Amino acid sequence: MTISLDRLNALDQSDFVAALGGIFEGPPWIVTEAWAARPFGDVDALYAALCRVMYAAASERKVALIQAHPDLVGRAARTGTLGAASTAEQAAAGLNDLAADEIATFERLNAEYQQRFGFPFVICARENKKESILTGFAARMRNTREQEIATALDEIAKICRLRLLDTIQ
Repeated sequence: MTISLDRLNALDQSDFVAALGGIFEGPPWIVTEAWAARPFGDVDALYAALCRVMYAAASERKVALIQAHPDLVGRAARTGTLGAASTAEQAAAGLNDLAADEIATFERLNAEYQQRFGFPFVICARENKKESILTGFAARMRNTREQEIATALDEIAKICRLRLLDTIQ
């Protein structure tokens, strides 16, 4: 679904949240809070408001946001229960047509990452391909949990931007 910025600015909070609910994974608390910053002069202003809410959140909320993301090549992707946006994003990265050994590699890396940090590996799949994602796993495993929270939020911001550009006409 696409919507004009003018129309979006005119929506009440519940319709605004419904229109942008898929921008972030999980509960729409970021979109709900950003609604108060209307009207937005352009998509950049809307994006900035959403990011301000996300980055200003308490640590527990940030971690919950990261935890709402699906594993790359995870069970949801393989069983067809992954959301439409995530499905398209993983396909754009070439993750929808992997050999069994590649799937096993992603399963192992997802488990190792989840064990180390307590949340899934988040990367803007539309800006990456399989090889760079695998390299990202290895590089980011050396980070501290705090560094990984910051990196994951930056990746979520990239995902948000692309999804906004898909949504606002």
